[in-house]
Amino acid sequence: MRKFFTALISLSILSFTLHASPANGAELIQAGPAGKIHGADISRWQHPNDKPINFLKMRAAGIDFVMIKASDTREYSDRLALKYVKADRIGAQEAGIHTGFYHYALLPNVTSNSAIERDARAQAQKVIWRLQLLGGFNDLDLPYALDLENNCVKVSSSGSCSKNATRAQATLWSKTLLAMLKEKTGRTPLIYSSPHFLENALNRDKELSQYPLWIAQYAIDPGKAEAKPNVKPGGCYVHSWTTAQCSANWTMWQYSSCGIAPKYGVPGNRLDLNVFGGTPEKFESLLTGTWLPDPADLMPVGESSTITISSVKATTTNKSAVIAIEVTRPDSSPVVTGSVKLYFTSANATKPTVVQKLVRETSGSWTLSISGLPAGTWFGSVAYKDPSGTHADTKTLVDLTITQGETPIPKPTKKAASKPATDGCRNQIKN
Repeated sequence: MRKFFTALISLSILSFTLHASPANGAELIQAGPAGKIHGADISRWQHPNDKPINFLKMRAAGIDFVMIKASDTREYSDRLALKYVKADRIGAQEAGIHTGFYHYALLPNVTSNSAIERDARAQAQKVIWRLQLLGGFNDLDLPYALDLENNCVKVSSSGSCSKNATRAQATLWSKTLLAMLKEKTGRTPLIYSSPHFLENALNRDKELSQYPLWIAQYAIDPGKAEAKPNVKPGGCYVHSWTTAQCSANWTMWQYSSCGIAPKYGVPGNRLDLNVFGGTPEKFESLLTGTWLPDPADLMPVGESSTITISSVKATTTNKSAVIAIEVTRPDSSPVVTGSVKLYFTSANATKPTVVQKLVRETSGSWTLSISGLPAGTWFGSVAYKDPSGTHADTKTLVDLTITQGETPIPKPTKKAASKPATDGCRNQIKN
């Protein structure tokens, strides 16, 4: 009986060691193209109908690392990222896969340098708080990455981009966010983008080039000895990471968005695939330095907020009423999470049926357009609500006086021309 209990205790200790050690089973297997360290990246799109990912199968297929979408500028998309990132990180690490994270970013529709930096710091704060919710960095975590692939700051009614951030604005914003992440977490973050975007949307900048590049370029096979990203007809893309040899100083390369998802235990048909551009020693250097948040870095709960209506434009029935709204924290910095909406109060005899369109201008600043308001004076309340509970909900009253406008003449509807189906995976590498 004593031998039985001794064996049982030894087995329990072994079981605890296997589950408690984050480095267990995480040896690099380098099963990617041409023996490179192979990786994938995932988001909510790899969870159709809430289906889980089989990370043990992913590991058995040769994946050494997976970059997980953990945060987003947009409120709705950010909540969806949060829904999956915790379980995906645990599942991947238990299977022996290294994990990294990325923040999908949209730039603010502002022009002054101070406003640009203000937004970048607010989005960096969202990243830091998300990392804090995950418990900080551990020994299997790669650094956080900034996913910057869109410089549109204003969209027209037709859905096309009507205004882009300038190169200088996008560069300043990127440097500000990346610097804050590096300072706060002690790890150098990566930046993800395509060579076309880097060349056309950002300035060449020495400080920016110090951050490791996660480059996205498809239809080039990394399994071939001469293969490299950053090429275009007649030469190479020129940006902060372009070398004197007309190549790119890249750390990770997303070489396909058409990986065979079921092969890697992922529901659906497609999966982004990546390779690491260096030795195992270089890969492991990215894993150095755990980070646990200081008390000052902890996400607040129910922190007081102040809502201010900057301007109201309400004229006639055939024009939308437009309200500019700002919501700030106690230190006058913008709130990081949450959104705003107009509610009609009981002071109205009836409740009109309207359409509300909310546009984020920058962190904590929105433009709310309300169409369909009948003539008259309408009493409402603009309410700020934060489902995450980080900032306290708040509201303020607003009156909208609308006069009768001309009845718009309906435009004849045109039948949309059918577009031929396109193959998004044409010429891509289907590993």
